[in-house]
Amino acid sequence: MFTGIVEELGEVVRIEELGDSARLRLRGPKVAEGLRHGDSVAVNGVCLTVIEDETQLAAQPGEFTADVMAETLKRSSLGALGPGSRVNLERAMALGERLGGHIVQGHVDATGTLLSREHAEQWDVLRFTLPESIARYVVEKGSIAVDGVSLTVVEAGPRADDGFTFTVSLIPTTLAATTLGARQPGESVNLEVDVLAKHVERLLAVRS
Repeated sequence: MFTGIVEELGEVVRIEELGDSARLRLRGPKVAEGLRHGDSVAVNGVCLTVIEDETQLAAQPGEFTADVMAETLKRSSLGALGPGSRVNLERAMALGERLGGHIVQGHVDATGTLLSREHAEQWDVLRFTLPESIARYVVEKGSIAVDGVSLTVVEAGPRADDGFTFTVSLIPTTLAATTLGARQPGESVNLEVDVLAKHVERLLAVRS
């Protein structure tokens, strides 16, 4: 379980293709510190598992390795990463810590595309495409995770020219501390909607 508060901008060191899966070597000194075999780390919003033991991790401090299965490559934008790509990193939350963002599982629902970004004096406004399959879960002032970043939706709904879209406003801290500060129109992002909305929908469907 994660909060969508990115701890560190990491970097892809290398990618090893393994048939229908891949192995990612990632660099992130802050996040890698204290990691153990089996720990969960959100990489651009995708929950991945550390595969090395403590001895292997200690041999190359500041780095860790995780496997990415075919289903994850299919449903997320991780397949587009390459050596040198910057990634948002967050360790799993510890019980009792403050929940600064919202409940994020690290299970990507779909990918979207950055349509536009508008610069203001103190923030940027970004508009993303939203697949129709998850559009009903995204509401104005609700929460969404974009590449693992917990954000508040400014506007959401169908647009005649772009289909379903939503916008978010990014403050300078978010622009500097996450990959969203460098995202350009046309690039793909991972989307995870609020899991509470999905649970409510399921419960109401059962009752009806």
